[in-house]
Amino acid sequence: MKILVTGGAGYIGSVVTEELIAAGESVVVFDNLSQGHRAAVHPRAAFVYGDLADRTAVEALFLAHQPAAVMHFASNTLVGESMKAPFKYLGDNITNGLNLLQTAVAHGVRRFVLSSTANLFDDPERIPIDENERIVPGSPYGESKYILERYLYWLDRIYGFRYAALRYFNAAGATEERGEDHDPETHLIPLVLQVALGKREQISIFGDDYPTRDGTCIRDYIHVADLAQAHILALNALDSGSRRYNLGNGLGFSVREVVAACRKVTGHPIPEVVTARRPGDPATLIASSSTIREELGWEPRFPDIETIVATAWQWHKAHPDGYTG
Repeated sequence: MKILVTGGAGYIGSVVTEELIAAGESVVVFDNLSQGHRAAVHPRAAFVYGDLADRTAVEALFLAHQPAAVMHFASNTLVGESMKAPFKYLGDNITNGLNLLQTAVAHGVRRFVLSSTANLFDDPERIPIDENERIVPGSPYGESKYILERYLYWLDRIYGFRYAALRYFNAAGATEERGEDHDPETHLIPLVLQVALGKREQISIFGDDYPTRDGTCIRDYIHVADLAQAHILALNALDSGSRRYNLGNGLGFSVREVVAACRKVTGHPIPEVVTARRPGDPATLIASSSTIREELGWEPRFPDIETIVATAWQWHKAHPDGYTG
């Protein structure tokens, strides 16, 4: 099966491409390289440089490659930035997604996997957060993903357009060839590892007085290869109908637990400094993955934080300057 992966030069999209090719699939990557890296694209994937905002380019993409399914990762993804530049997210993410969906429907594609977000659940009534939790997007970024999920709901009803929406918090870790390389970097694990690499003097902890086991925020971290497997399982299940899955590790790890894991894995002291809380940071956010485990048999291969950190550390040591090094 030929699969179009939008954003396949990015962190998660590149690892999903790697896993798809390992599974024997044919992959076409479409990316404008605004956040991704050409070097991250698997050499056996076809690469097309282009932007989803360009309807002509998207039409040419489908005409040339005729994909049977789409996995959509291309997106503006920074929650904090979306609070400062809402139109970039409520505009670009939605308009570009709509361009992709309209073209896919017009070309007879009926299988679609959306990389969604657990930022749909800003005020959960229950932890861990399952698929039945009320949706209260936590930012314009989260809102943009929710709107795309609603589009997919109606396309399923009207056209039989089967979709899977996968909601998760923090992808982490690396494969041997592919890891995190963002500019700017905002994710905790690579920021902590930058201290061990000598690129940063210390790591900031934003508040240590939360009602958690050590006073710091607790978040979900899932190995990126485990996320990739969830995407592939969901794609292969679409013949049985559309679905929504929340993806989580079930426990969550605090900021201090992540920093401690990085110290143990790297052997570096990693100085920390406690600063003021960031506005809007909930104490605990953990997503439940019980539904996808029960329905599709998904089981994370890298569930513990030290293993996740160790894979990231190996990649960052081999690529201290990211893909440009």
